[in-house]
Amino acid sequence: MERLLDRITINPNICHGKPSIRNMRYPVELVLDLLASGMTNEEIINDYPAIEMEDIRACLAYASKLTQVKSIHKIVA
Repeated sequence: MERLLDRITINPNICHGKPSIRNMRYPVELVLDLLASGMTNEEIINDYPAIEMEDIRACLAYASKLTQVKSIHKIVA
């Protein structure tokens, strides 16, 4: 999984520092939103030819890592 995660980059000069795919202007959240909307991997790749199948897997791996927290606390404003 670590090799997949190497495809996810955080660069303050690209997408305002949001996690993106291989320093391109494709934020991880875009791919996750497309998948959540029901698009298939093939449809995403056809619409965004610079994205590879491994990039989609990397976005899913990144999202999985984000959910692996010890605890979540509600912050009262």
